[in-house]
Amino acid sequence: MEEYSIDSFSIDDINKGKIILVDKPIRWTSFDVVKYIRKSLQLKFKMKKIKVGHAGTLDPLATGLLIICIGKQTKSISEYQNLSKTYTGKFKLGESTLSYDAETDVNEKFKYEHITFDDLKRLADEFIGRNMQKPPIFSAIKKDGKRLYEYARENKEIDIDEREIDIYNFEIIDFVSPYVDFKIECSKGTYIRSIANDFGKRLNSGSYLYELRRTKIGDFCVLNAMDIK
Repeated sequence: MEEYSIDSFSIDDINKGKIILVDKPIRWTSFDVVKYIRKSLQLKFKMKKIKVGHAGTLDPLATGLLIICIGKQTKSISEYQNLSKTYTGKFKLGESTLSYDAETDVNEKFKYEHITFDDLKRLADEFIGRNMQKPPIFSAIKKDGKRLYEYARENKEIDIDEREIDIYNFEIIDFVSPYVDFKIECSKGTYIRSIANDFGKRLNSGSYLYELRRTKIGDFCVLNAMDIK
């Protein structure tokens, strides 16, 4: 994988617009990547304003593909956001968290010894297709002018509207109890954390998202992405 280098950019890239693929490191926010690239370009070209944006957020604990749009390409961000997404990762059975991932502490434990590999594969098939999904309260979606995570941090209960999503493919790759390795291809706006939480409930247990990596956005692949260090 190529490492991100400012030397690969020319002033034409800024004037005409450019997209680059970045493999987001763990614990970086998507906006951290945007700021890092914008700052490096501003320093190289001695420009105060350079438009830089990303086409689809990844949570800080997730890694993988970000499409970064520079200059005039920022006008195409919505087109890239609408593309399908492919993820790989792990669920951890027998536990749940308020954020549905490892960002918050385990808040409840469940039995999971009854769950088999066949149970997992059968249930994954049931998720394929159009579904209504409730986003996690620890998310950046706005309700009544506030981000949902702000309500969560204030310990306020709030009704969260469900959204329609589409899951095109859901494979169970491996199962070494209590960890479930999966691959999911889905539509824009799908929260894999919510799938993890719902998956555990439907197994008469609990589950949260233990690891997540975005490998594809449409035909763009993380194997062609730059590494930021």
